[in-house]
Amino acid sequence: MTMTRTVLGQLLGGLLATAIIGAIIFAAAGRTDLPYVWAVLAITAAFMILSAVVLPPELLRERQHPGSEGRVHDRHRTFVVPLIILSWLLTGLDLGRFHWSDTVPPWLRVVGLVGLAFGLVGTLWAMRTNRFFSSVIRLQLDRGHQPVTTGPYRIVRHPGYATHMLAMLCAGLALGSWLALLPVMVVVLLFVRRTITEDRMLRRDLDGYEAYAARVRSRLVPGVW
Repeated sequence: MTMTRTVLGQLLGGLLATAIIGAIIFAAAGRTDLPYVWAVLAITAAFMILSAVVLPPELLRERQHPGSEGRVHDRHRTFVVPLIILSWLLTGLDLGRFHWSDTVPPWLRVVGLVGLAFGLVGTLWAMRTNRFFSSVIRLQLDRGHQPVTTGPYRIVRHPGYATHMLAMLCAGLALGSWLALLPVMVVVLLFVRRTITEDRMLRRDLDGYEAYAARVRSRLVPGVW
């Protein structure tokens, strides 16, 4: 029963979040005839459904209700959530009312849709591979935390962050507002900061992570950083 509630919570919560995104954009735009917005919402909803189906319930529980042990004080969400909402509002206002910068060419918006799907699949792969993929930065000794070195973690040390940042940038392109991309770019910088914070904690506190970092040198971009 607990497992069923966890999966249903992930499914319903994800779909509700997707509906909220659409409601914000369409309300700001004052119209709903925005096909690229619908495409972004469809891809996002598919990701939410897949995550509820393929991710282990134990991981879903950790992501929904992360434990308190080993937490690192991090105000990431405090800054990220308002910026993302601002981006959605700007998208709607730009596309539907003021047309400040809704000049992203159709071919680039299609590339954005493909990149969004690719990024979300990559994020799902990272989450499926890493059973310690929490929604907060913490050392999960209560869950037997150990370095994960398989799948995409053979390429970079934080593939989930890398692919999620790609998905956010590509979603911004697909939505079609240059102005709305500005808050997203700030969010990407905040994710880079979070990566640095988490990587530093893992190297200091998680047994075996330093040796793993010596083998896989790149944090986010292979051969670059």
